[in-house]
Amino acid sequence: MKTLFLFLAIALIAFQSYSQKPRARDLGVPFVGTPGNFNAITDVQGVEVGYSTIISGKGENVVGKGPIRTGVTAIFPRGKAKKFSPVYANWYSLNGNGEMTGTTWVTESGFLETPIMITNTNSVGVVRDAVLKWYVDTDWYSGEDWWYTYPVVAETYDGFLNDIYGFHVKETHVLEAINNSSGGQIAEGNVGGGTGMMCLGYKGGTGTSSRVFKIKDSTYTVGAIVQSNFGAKRNLSIAGVPVGIALKDTLNYEYHAPPKSRRQEGDGSIIVIIATDVPLLPHQLKRIAQRIPLGVGIVGGRGSNGSGDIFLAFSTANEKAFNRDETIRVQSLPNDQLMPVFEATVQAVEEAIINAMIAAETMEGINGNKAYALPHDLLIETLKKYNRIED
Repeated sequence: MKTLFLFLAIALIAFQSYSQKPRARDLGVPFVGTPGNFNAITDVQGVEVGYSTIISGKGENVVGKGPIRTGVTAIFPRGKAKKFSPVYANWYSLNGNGEMTGTTWVTESGFLETPIMITNTNSVGVVRDAVLKWYVDTDWYSGEDWWYTYPVVAETYDGFLNDIYGFHVKETHVLEAINNSSGGQIAEGNVGGGTGMMCLGYKGGTGTSSRVFKIKDSTYTVGAIVQSNFGAKRNLSIAGVPVGIALKDTLNYEYHAPPKSRRQEGDGSIIVIIATDVPLLPHQLKRIAQRIPLGVGIVGGRGSNGSGDIFLAFSTANEKAFNRDETIRVQSLPNDQLMPVFEATVQAVEEAIINAMIAAETMEGINGNKAYALPHDLLIETLKKYNRIED
């Protein structure tokens, strides 16, 4: 019997190892900074993430029927069980050829009052409406008889692989992403809103990372999650190595139908959400959001004219800060101590983007259009050539 249990345990470990997609660190890609337990945005206590992934059909694009390669991502700053529990937040746009709803009130009020949803460009409206309905059905505002809200819904464009004008994201998918939200280890690559996305010449998608650091005697966490759909292959850089140039002759995209847009190489978008437990005020979170482009730039982003590079940062500290009736006291890290937070943000964003590409798998979509995954073996070979990975 003990032998049987030992066999089952070994089999379970083998299955878990086999089923878990590799991440950048698993391939030996070197990074600066110390990640959290899950190396994910969910390392910030309370943060939950959920997905709805919609993959269906193949062949010629028939509008309204498919093929479908899209989805929805849900991010809850304090978890969905907390219901209405606003967090201090702010946002920033490197290039505004995109959308993130609700941001004007985030800046005006200083609070993020809702979960953050991410989907494809043409599904922002239906996701926003579905979230509003979910608020009503679940009494998100905890019995208040008068309230208003502006859901935060962001997007990137997946029309190269997805029947984007078929409007396939429905209320049920929004609810699935919400209901699936949880902490701990989360999936990456071709999942959720990132399902049909491309990045820096290869298949992109959803990625995450985190950093743990100390400021004086306190330990803090910064976590990032990205929906990565931007950049030109020639600019792809990993661990300081010009990987895009080194792999210029490898496949990236296959077009089997002429694109119906003026998309240029490098166009696309990236949505980045930063979570932290550092006690920061809204104006400081603006400063955090403004550092996100540094991480994007390290990997190869250039803020293309056709790119929607939109970022939001929130802090889960100061849980009782929101109050309609009373004066409250809050904590704030001094500006002179912000540098570790800046550095952690840049590091986590860089790694999250690369994790998205490492986890993403080759995907064929409408009309046989195909986005190829970043080849792991050639990446490792290239990094070894530049002495960034030891033999």
